[in-house]
Amino acid sequence: MGNYDIIFGHLEREGKDFVSRIEGSEPLFICTIATTETAKIPGLSAAGAMPEITDYTPPADVELLYYGRCRCIDGVPVTPDGIPTPALITMSALRLSKIPCIVVNGGLRVTPKAPFFDVGGNPGRDIRTGKAVEGPGEVFERSRLIGRQLSKLAGYVVVGESIPGGTTTALAVLMAMGVDARRKVSSSMPGNPHDLKLKVVDEAFKAAGISFGSLEKDPLKAVSCVGDPMMPAAAGLISGAAEEVPVLMAGGTQMCAVLNLIKYLSPGIMGNLAIGTTRWILEDKSSDIKEIASRIAPVPILAAKLDFSESRFSGLRAYEKGVAKEGVGAGGSSIAAMVSSGGSVTKASLLGEIEGNYEMLTNAPPR
Repeated sequence: MGNYDIIFGHLEREGKDFVSRIEGSEPLFICTIATTETAKIPGLSAAGAMPEITDYTPPADVELLYYGRCRCIDGVPVTPDGIPTPALITMSALRLSKIPCIVVNGGLRVTPKAPFFDVGGNPGRDIRTGKAVEGPGEVFERSRLIGRQLSKLAGYVVVGESIPGGTTTALAVLMAMGVDARRKVSSSMPGNPHDLKLKVVDEAFKAAGISFGSLEKDPLKAVSCVGDPMMPAAAGLISGAAEEVPVLMAGGTQMCAVLNLIKYLSPGIMGNLAIGTTRWILEDKSSDIKEIASRIAPVPILAAKLDFSESRFSGLRAYEKGVAKEGVGAGGSSIAAMVSSGGSVTKASLLGEIEGNYEMLTNAPPR
């Protein structure tokens, strides 16, 4: 196995074995995008300057991947403090390593001005209604068909996601299925609003008439009641693709919820999976991706050893303070760029590409 800027954060031997299996293979990156009204609860997400504009974040993210700029909004998606979307990392990794990208719409209120597969999903409702997602079973099956087909085009597949508010819905689905993830899911903000998330989940459970673990073996019901539309789409894509090739699940603690769905919907493919995230998620003191994953299945966790502490731009250095951390497959796409390049893409060359793209997109002076 080559020498890469990758941390083997959980199940090191299995993680190194996964990397050895994908070395020398051509990857395909798939980004699953969706929205949930849950994201509009004030204080939950840093995905937009105002909760109302979270509908535009996923389409803007994938427009950035395709065009190198956003079309549905001016500029790039930023936090209220002006910190850029992790899609900037993903865009830079894909461009640097020439990895192809495909977008799947799991359920959006605003569609991107870019090509995408549509799996028939609808935008997610606020989980406090207890009726969060329509028809997750059909979305899962359609996505699995696409995953099977796309796996024929690549040596391995990397599946990322963009859905504001997704760590709260992840917490709800994990808890509904009996995985105690209280105070363990991550956040796009430095101050992880655990109390607010737990309050929202408690209200959602009451509305749905469910309790901790009551839907342990009914993943689609859990999604239907308290999940989001990204989950069945991503789970289907991963399940279909992993029947044929290795799949790197690119994301943070949200991918643990997806993993738990797959555990029941496609148990035979678990040995073909790894989670790929960023160092910021792995080292985050306010969440615990390793603990959540260990309660689900023996799937390794890899992390791209990204380091923005010496960046020329304050907007990027903010990542070292716990802003954003992950999203749009930033960690997984960085890992794929490193491995597919045979190690010629490093954390240093990636930072250089990210800084160049950031400067071009924002016209921000170094500071």
